[in-house]
Amino acid sequence: MQFAPGYRRFAVPAFVGAAISAFVFPPLGAALLAFGAFVLWFFRDPERSPPDEPGVVSPADGHVSVIRVEDGRIRVGVFMNVTDVHVNRAPVPGTVRDVTHRPGAHKPAFSKDSDKNERVDIEVESDDGEYEVSQIAGAFARRIHPYVATGDELARGDRIGHIDFGSRADVLLPEGFSSEDLTVEKGETVRAGETVLARR
Repeated sequence: MQFAPGYRRFAVPAFVGAAISAFVFPPLGAALLAFGAFVLWFFRDPERSPPDEPGVVSPADGHVSVIRVEDGRIRVGVFMNVTDVHVNRAPVPGTVRDVTHRPGAHKPAFSKDSDKNERVDIEVESDDGEYEVSQIAGAFARRIHPYVATGDELARGDRIGHIDFGSRADVLLPEGFSSEDLTVEKGETVRAGETVLARR
């Protein structure tokens, strides 16, 4: 099993503490062992294969929590709870035009106020227009880890980053997409790099 970068800073101290505590205070050792196992499970990074059918794939595992129009463009947001894989993926093939970190609050990622949260916006220029993928921090997610930089070439479904412990990932579609082009509804469960969100 592959793991997202950063798991060692949480898992290694937990396992070391568990080994020491097993001789001093076994209940604490058991708790630390369980926490270390949880960290490995949370940072899991399974392989994904984009579907043969064309379309914009989900940037994240979770459920669709946002569908709205912003200045003529449609935004689709996916809320990741603690049980979901938190590695984000490219919704379309293209070139990374910009990666911008925006400081902000840490409201629950499923709330309306989460639009003001800390985020990283990744602009991707594709054959059919400009997409923006936003990695949005949540109440407990204080670290956003983009893997890409300006100029990188992406294939659909490539890993583009991850967020620690609960969050949201959005894709802002180019102008020209309409609500009729969407293939998902609010509340629907989706998988990063595999579920098609929209096509035209």
